[in-house]
Amino acid sequence: MASDQENSQDANAPDDTSEKEITRGITIMKSIIRDRDKAVTYNVNWNADNQLIGSNAAKLASYIGTLVRMHIPITATRWSNKELGSAKDKIWTEILRSFNIEDTTIRKKYILQLAGKRHRGWRTFLTNKYLKDKEKNFVEYDPEYPVKYAIFITEEEWVAFVAQRRDENFKKVSATNRERASNPTYAYKKGRLGYARLEEKIINETKSDATSLPPHVLWKEARVGKDGTVRDDVQHIYDECETLSQSISTAEDQENRSVLSRALNVPEYPGRVRGKGHGCTPTSLYKNPRRRNPSNQEVMETLQALQAQVLQLQKDNERYRCMEKCSSQLKETSEKASINCQNKFPEGISSCQLYLSSPTYRLVGKGKVHNTSGDLLHHRPLPDGHLKVSVDVVLDKDALLPIPDIVSETTFLRDAIGSFVAWPLDLIFIDDEVFAQGSQQLSQKIGSRQKNKRDLPVTSLPKKGAFVPRYQISLETLVDSSDMATAGAIRLLDMEEDIFGYSCTETIGKEDLEHIFRHQELGVGVIHTYIRFLYDNFMRGNDQLSNRFRFVSSSLVNKALICREPDSCREYLVKRFMASSTNNLYLWPYNSGCHWLLLAIDPLKEVVYFLNSIDGEWTNYPDMKQLVDTSIKVFRSQRQARVPRTKSSNITWIKVQCPLQRNGIDCGYFVMRFMREIINMNQIEIPITYFDEYKCAHYTRLQLEQIKEELCQYFIEKRLII
Repeated sequence: MASDQENSQDANAPDDTSEKEITRGITIMKSIIRDRDKAVTYNVNWNADNQLIGSNAAKLASYIGTLVRMHIPITATRWSNKELGSAKDKIWTEILRSFNIEDTTIRKKYILQLAGKRHRGWRTFLTNKYLKDKEKNFVEYDPEYPVKYAIFITEEEWVAFVAQRRDENFKKVSATNRERASNPTYAYKKGRLGYARLEEKIINETKSDATSLPPHVLWKEARVGKDGTVRDDVQHIYDECETLSQSISTAEDQENRSVLSRALNVPEYPGRVRGKGHGCTPTSLYKNPRRRNPSNQEVMETLQALQAQVLQLQKDNERYRCMEKCSSQLKETSEKASINCQNKFPEGISSCQLYLSSPTYRLVGKGKVHNTSGDLLHHRPLPDGHLKVSVDVVLDKDALLPIPDIVSETTFLRDAIGSFVAWPLDLIFIDDEVFAQGSQQLSQKIGSRQKNKRDLPVTSLPKKGAFVPRYQISLETLVDSSDMATAGAIRLLDMEEDIFGYSCTETIGKEDLEHIFRHQELGVGVIHTYIRFLYDNFMRGNDQLSNRFRFVSSSLVNKALICREPDSCREYLVKRFMASSTNNLYLWPYNSGCHWLLLAIDPLKEVVYFLNSIDGEWTNYPDMKQLVDTSIKVFRSQRQARVPRTKSSNITWIKVQCPLQRNGIDCGYFVMRFMREIINMNQIEIPITYFDEYKCAHYTRLQLEQIKEELCQYFIEKRLII
């Protein structure tokens, strides 16, 4: 390019004395100026790939170089600089005065990109001509001002230009580029012709009807010398392209790397097509843009849609299994329906809650269940699988009766207050009696365990006055009497969008519950269920707490995902941080693969509280720390926060002296208690020595049992098992 530029300069400048050169003024491309004054314009042509071709293409390219030297200072280092906007507009206006070109964005973009190439070539020519010796090394002496080009360059610009080129950083870049370009593997041999005009020449010589040639065909022809010989390595690349083009479709060629890039084993760069030259883009070549990879947000939306479909399938499966179970229970019911004393309920009259399962599972009323032998409903036997219920309170005024009352012609539950109706067994729940029942059954269970000693570990009944985990006892009893006692059984817990920033469903399996009962290591399902408990019991309806504390999903950000999909993890964290308008503390239970710890992140203050129950340092988790630091910096950038330069990389990490565990199991229970205590204290800043109200060296077993009790009570109250 530099030698071409030099030739164009010499061809257009007089080769007389410097004094005459100055007095002649601007004489470059004067034929265009004369024709312009006569209102004569030049036609130009464009090929199918929107590249400049035709007899006037070279004249336009040279004229662009002249306009660049006239309007763009040589001190301009970046063509994209907005300060050059007015000068670029002048160049475009001058070209429109002399050449018939559509005044469109695509044409202007092409011309100005070409002008940028001419500007770089002009600066390179001056550097090689005046600042380097014959060996292409920078000279040590001060180069003289090029009087020959005084019409384009002022002395002040020349001094500044020389200083730019003598900068050590520029010299390093120049040496690197010179080394890279000094010995190309496949040298281009067509001079100033260019790919577009080479293609035009081939099509005209072969009299082909084609409007465009494949990139690898042009690439090969551009490397044929004047003698017409083709090097073996060039021919080998061409042959490989021909083979690949037979096996790769146009869509694959467009979607990934072109056949030429594959054969050369080089990367494909955006916005250009290898082997087609300046101005050809994937859009112009393929007639539609290359499909980009989906963004993280689009991936998340697709994932959420798939999760919703899976959730619906799981709900349908659960509903089918419940119906199947009910059918089997009804078949096992005694044919003598009038003798209807069910072992599931206490004998006699008990307060109860009434549920319906269609169209949604919900509590609709309260009343009393009559579980007595030989009881009749309106002098008729009760239907199989039903008990007689008296309705006291209606909570859903639009609820229908499971079985309409034929005698009174009652259809709605609200019309049955004070009367008796038949209600399905599996939709009746006794108030509080479940706990007494559970305790009685547990006593029997303990005795059997002491006999066979197969199960862990209750060795005796609780002593009088000792802590009795009645909710754990009751929940375990419910599990044993439900389908959750079988392997593979699951329950689904909906997680609202406000909890993790997106709506999802948590799956609870039998193994998760066994971990609680046996005090074993906890999984993410249990941790997330406890977060839902905290949200429902502390934050829901409390604007202060709900606006102050937020949660990060351990399912979307954990050790495995950070290593495999760091971009998705970072985008999720930034999205969570961007949802806050005031100071928030984000509680993130982090699973390192075999250990739970808690991060409490204040993204606005850029403070991270590190609570680790095994007294480890955050430096032991470099991937996690890098993700948090990067996410906070991206959050800072997106909210356009101004941070002092001295603090720009200093995100504050604080190791909190929290209670420590004394075994290798309790980490999950500690994390749940940490979250509860932080929310209960209702303050953003966590003291380094932890809260005085909860400060201790270790949590006692009773303190951990209290967390488990809350969790089991929540399972029961949410009716997650039955």
